Amino acid sequence: MTRFLVFVLLWMAASLAGAADLLHPAQAFKPTARALDGRTVEVRFAIADGYYLYRDKFRFAVETDGVKLGMPSLPRGKEKIDETFGNVEVFYREVLIRLPVERNSSGMLPLILQITSQGCADVGVCYPPQKQQVSVQLPDPGSMPIDSDESGRIARMLSNATLWWVAASFFGFGVLLSLTPCTFPMLPILSGIIVGAGRNSHSLPVSHARGFCLSLAYVLGMAATYAGAGVAAALSGTMISSALQNAWVLGSFALVFVILALSMFGLFPLQLPSFLQSRISEEAAHLKGGSIPGVMLMGALSSLIVGPCVAAPLAGALLYIAGTGDVLLGGMALFFMGLGMGLPLLAIGLSAGTLLPKAGPWMGAVNKVFGVLLLASAVWIVSPLLPVALQMFAWALLLIVPAVFLRAIDPLPPHAHGWQRFGKALGVIMLLLGAAMMVGALSGARDPLQPLSGFGQAGNVPVRHLPFERVRSLGELEARIASAGKPVMLDFYADWCVSCKEMERFTFSDARVQEKLSGWLLLQADVTANSPEDKELLTRFRLFGPPGIIFFDPVGQELAGVRVVGFQKADEFLATLAATRL
Repeated sequence: MTRFLVFVLLWMAASLAGAADLLHPAQAFKPTARALDGRTVEVRFAIADGYYLYRDKFRFAVETDGVKLGMPSLPRGKEKIDETFGNVEVFYREVLIRLPVERNSSGMLPLILQITSQGCADVGVCYPPQKQQVSVQLPDPGSMPIDSDESGRIARMLSNATLWWVAASFFGFGVLLSLTPCTFPMLPILSGIIVGAGRNSHSLPVSHARGFCLSLAYVLGMAATYAGAGVAAALSGTMISSALQNAWVLGSFALVFVILALSMFGLFPLQLPSFLQSRISEEAAHLKGGSIPGVMLMGALSSLIVGPCVAAPLAGALLYIAGTGDVLLGGMALFFMGLGMGLPLLAIGLSAGTLLPKAGPWMGAVNKVFGVLLLASAVWIVSPLLPVALQMFAWALLLIVPAVFLRAIDPLPPHAHGWQRFGKALGVIMLLLGAAMMVGALSGARDPLQPLSGFGQAGNVPVRHLPFERVRSLGELEARIASAGKPVMLDFYADWCVSCKEMERFTFSDARVQEKLSGWLLLQADVTANSPEDKELLTRFRLFGPPGIIFFDPVGQELAGVRVVGFQKADEFLATLAATRL
């Protein structure tokens, strides 16, 4: 008994000593608040080490007239068996709470929040409910959202940066975008133009200066179109390029490429009519297949039809124009972005005199190579309109036919030189790839990147796709979100959007991504048709085209600052999902 009493006394003494070291509630639980946009406040609690807050004890009130608070959005807490309240969810270290605000006034609004919370210390001491007060300035609901996503940060950069800093930054963004698949088809287009100019200019070879002038004209046309179309998109609320993604426009543009390719094969020459040649300078007459106005027009059309996908820098500039009306600065940013995207094209033009052979026997082979590349561009442009099986047949023909001309199935002469042997080896590889594509299409495979997936074990393990549910209007979307009762991801998709298909093929098919999204409601808005309903959906979320992904919490509130614009790899997308804290 004596030992027991001593133990109890020692335990009580230790408890009293620990209680004497406890922090004041205002130090243990420190709230701050910031406005995410004109109708959303984010409350952050910094929780000291060794302390925690109960998830179900938060209460919020407002002391500002004409303002009403909505249902708060709280992340999931850590489960804990508490001596006082039983099995509960608690927060350690930090908690972020999004609080919707209903208001009946515009302009800047000072907001005073009354926050009630309750927490404990790990030593077993609990505090009574604490009331704390924070203030925040709520911006005008019509102003740009204060997002922390990449496009939002770029929009804010435009509002604070100098003119030359904006130009340099967006030129750098354009250089990075030039490495994306949306710009790859422009390479054979411009190269074909330069080669065509050299073929039609018997007295004037493709010099460095001439090749650079042709590529500069192409890039200027592309950059000017990005600026003009971007400004019009921001002012009208939709992407002009999406209106051009229909069968007639894509088919016509592909037909132009087919005609250019046939000219490369020598079936007929492309040159200016004689009555026009007599009115222009001798230098312009030499250009024939690559006149400066014609090349600029080709660059303008290519920027709208070949590469219409929306990326974060483009979206940021459009958000800035739409929010401020500063067409001059926004348009200039898009123009320099187009110049940056065209930097590899300028390099092609500048090196034309070195990389491309001068007039002679080699020029015929070069013409045919770029003719095939132009045909490939034509197939790529109309691919959104074709069934996958027909696409695979087209790619198979584009591989097999050139392989035959490379003597893939013909014997070489006994003393063939190195380039002939290299050409035959290349032809054999193309023949094998084309045959695999053809056989795969006939076997039922529908993935050009895995043409033989219909055979063997690979055919029994199809690529898993996310179970998206299509929404066709804003009303249908709002109804599904309101009744979801769980986190929601909304994906904007279009058949002509290359980055959208990249997301499906490389990101949404990742097993880690699918596991992370297993408890979510997955919605998809297909804006391929650019219908009035599609435009309304895009305008509602201040998007100017796909790809774009919006996240919502279980109570239907959009999670500000974590939207995705443009392509993200699986690891990047997982980091974005982690930022939702759901």
